[in-house]
Amino acid sequence: MFRRLSTGCILLALVLSAWADSKSADPKSAPQAPRRPMSHETRLYVIRGLQSEMAYARMSFPMGTKGLTLHEDGTITPSASELNKEMMTLGPALRPGDRANITMVRIFKTYILFELNGGPHKGKKWYEHIDVGVGGAPTVTKTQDQPPENPRGSLLILAFKDFVPEMSPEAIKQMMQPVLDFSSTSAAQAYLDTIPPKAKEAIKNHEVLVGMDQDMVIFSKGRPLKKIRENDEHGKPYEEWIYGEPPQDVEFVRFHGQEVVQVKIMKVDGEKIVRSEKEIDLKPVREAEARKREQEKPAAKPQPVANRPTLKRPGEEDDPAAVHTTAPSAPQPVDPNEHDPTLGRPPAQQPNPAPTPPAPTPPGDPNFTERWANPA
Repeated sequence: MFRRLSTGCILLALVLSAWADSKSADPKSAPQAPRRPMSHETRLYVIRGLQSEMAYARMSFPMGTKGLTLHEDGTITPSASELNKEMMTLGPALRPGDRANITMVRIFKTYILFELNGGPHKGKKWYEHIDVGVGGAPTVTKTQDQPPENPRGSLLILAFKDFVPEMSPEAIKQMMQPVLDFSSTSAAQAYLDTIPPKAKEAIKNHEVLVGMDQDMVIFSKGRPLKKIRENDEHGKPYEEWIYGEPPQDVEFVRFHGQEVVQVKIMKVDGEKIVRSEKEIDLKPVREAEARKREQEKPAAKPQPVANRPTLKRPGEEDDPAAVHTTAPSAPQPVDPNEHDPTLGRPPAQQPNPAPTPPAPTPPGDPNFTERWANPA
């Protein structure tokens, strides 16, 4: 009896140990790391990794300041019925399948705010903040010709329960999959495959190189919120795009035409970085693209001569015994007055007679001839 009881205890201990080992091997039952708020360094890393990213919309986004809110548990507000009402009232900013460009990322305590395609607010120019007055009375500087204050952008809010936890940009993209698709091959990826590797790597790192064009800068940094058009010290006009605002790094990208000629970065610690030497040359790429387009252009084919109209059925041939006559030519125009008994035939025009040449002047003194013709 004692031997049977000890054997049963040993078997029970082995079963319990095996169950404990399987329980510890389960990844779901393993202790997870405690959640903690996102640090300042991670915030900068997330902003740098997500700003200017492009995706495709999986849902419709309404215009206005509400947009869509994606909660941590996967629920989306507003509901489908409320979203339809907002779409009918405010209009669509994005439809399913449209390209969405993240132009601004802001991280708050309990949510992350993404501005899509410029957001619902219009940034003001520096001269729009100036009021000119006479005698202490300010005047209104806004005119009727100015565009409206609401561009065609929208918002996406990624909301968390207590705080925004430590997350990587890839994990945030994975959370936004219900509303934005980052995985499909987009037009941005197709564009990146056509540019030099150095420019492609810079765009992936959201950097600007001297020698890029405006399209590359937009793919790398997004559309700027501020632009300045001035003349340099040589009187040559330029356009400068400004990215960032203090207390962050501010980057000034200067263009001559479509090409970047200078990149100036003002660091938070006061350091100033200026690059003006060309770092990438797009001329060979553009020439290769032009040659490729010329080779792919189809050769001009001669236009076929239109068949003459015929009454023959398909397969019938001309009868060799038939006589082909030429259609009579159009009759000559007839003067209606030619046979009119009232008006009669119009008289034929006589040629103008040649003028009679003047008589030659007799030689000698002309006064003598006059006295001879008219004697006193």
